[in-house]
Amino acid sequence: MKAARLLLLGLTATAIAMFAPQAEAQLQLTPQPQPAKKSESGVQKRHDAKKKSAPKSDTQKSSEKAKAKPAAEPAPEDPNVDLVYGAYQRFNYNAAFRLATKRAQELGDPKAMTMLGELYANGQGVNRDDKKAAEWYRQAADRGDREATFLLAMMRIAGRGAPADREEGAKLLAFAARLGSAPAAYNLALLNLEGQIFPQNVPRAAELFRQAADAGSAEAQYALATFYKEGRGVEKNLTESARLMRAAAIAGNLDAQVEYAIALFNGTGTPKDEAAAVALLWKAARRGSPIAQNRLARVLAYGIGAPKDLTEALKWHLIAKSGGNGDPGLDEIFGPMSAESRKKAEDGARYWFGGKAALK
Repeated sequence: MKAARLLLLGLTATAIAMFAPQAEAQLQLTPQPQPAKKSESGVQKRHDAKKKSAPKSDTQKSSEKAKAKPAAEPAPEDPNVDLVYGAYQRFNYNAAFRLATKRAQELGDPKAMTMLGELYANGQGVNRDDKKAAEWYRQAADRGDREATFLLAMMRIAGRGAPADREEGAKLLAFAARLGSAPAAYNLALLNLEGQIFPQNVPRAAELFRQAADAGSAEAQYALATFYKEGRGVEKNLTESARLMRAAAIAGNLDAQVEYAIALFNGTGTPKDEAAAVALLWKAARRGSPIAQNRLARVLAYGIGAPKDLTEALKWHLIAKSGGNGDPGLDEIFGPMSAESRKKAEDGARYWFGGKAALK
């Protein structure tokens, strides 16, 4: 399910200084603001994970079936059995809506109410209706459901289902954060940085990022890592910054993967490991980061941390350049290349873009 989301102040470092052309290249970050990542509901993340998981083979299914003990069919009336979410996982939204309605009306189940809010908010199994979505979120929030509280906050801030009310949205975020909602804490931190609903409070933002980071939010881990790197709201600590950046990178945060790769390459706050850094740059480059693509091109062009390969370097340089990350220094390096090598690099870049890219 797609939840309502908050887009506020950005913390992502989007500009990285060029490698020095000397024998030992350096990767240095120059942080610039960029829109922050949108927080998701826990239901959305579980749903996406289910959707992306690869189907099991017949052999695996047979093996698991042989090991599993036969279980009795759960009774629909049992509030402890999440038949609603099970139907949702199977993309059977009509069944999810029907079961959620039954549990909400007969059992007063807040989780079922939250599900109804999500279904109405996204038009799944029912026509989209923001007003009804907000009503169900409100009922679940009144019963202490932290996810519903967070989602209702996002709707109030965005003005979905009713006129926007950022102050009420902020109060709901604060309540959801106290209930332990990581995305609520993260977005409340952004509001503390924005300084519009209440005075800007960077140390408080750092505390909230810490709360969300400890709860496993990759966005918060990345944001807090930048705070420690810059000494903003917390005492500067490059070791702690690298630790948090690593956690966010492992969790799949693209910006963190780029910055942690750079930290590894330079040995900033963590032991220097060029091989691991280049492996991360490859991963981030393939995921579409123009910064990683440019840094990978630099690594391959100079042969530092990886074997020198001017053709592959030019390919990634062209890809990064098309993504808005030009590099005049690299243009000079590739000048003497043969027409054959250049064509091979250009063909590789076009293949990356599906064969339709107009290379710059």
